[in-house]
Amino acid sequence: MASVKNLKKDINYTLGDIIGECNVWELDNPTADTSKSQAIVDEAISTFDELIAKVHAKDVENKRVHFKSINAELETRANALVDKVNAL
Repeated sequence: MASVKNLKKDINYTLGDIIGECNVWELDNPTADTSKSQAIVDEAISTFDELIAKVHAKDVENKRVHFKSINAELETRANALVDKVNAL
């Protein structure tokens, strides 16, 4: 991983794209119930808040391992959210 700045950008862009896909789905399906897509958006926002809080944690012993674990968590949680979007 190159920097903390890039990790923050990855978190922002990845989860922002997932939210954007939910919005596109809602526009493509105007008569469908949007409660599931809104739940995915809410989950993406809470995931964003949690990951950014972990990035800003100051009491970390090994920063390299800490940031790699955040990156891995982003990947797994984003994949789960994408699976939910695909299931809509």
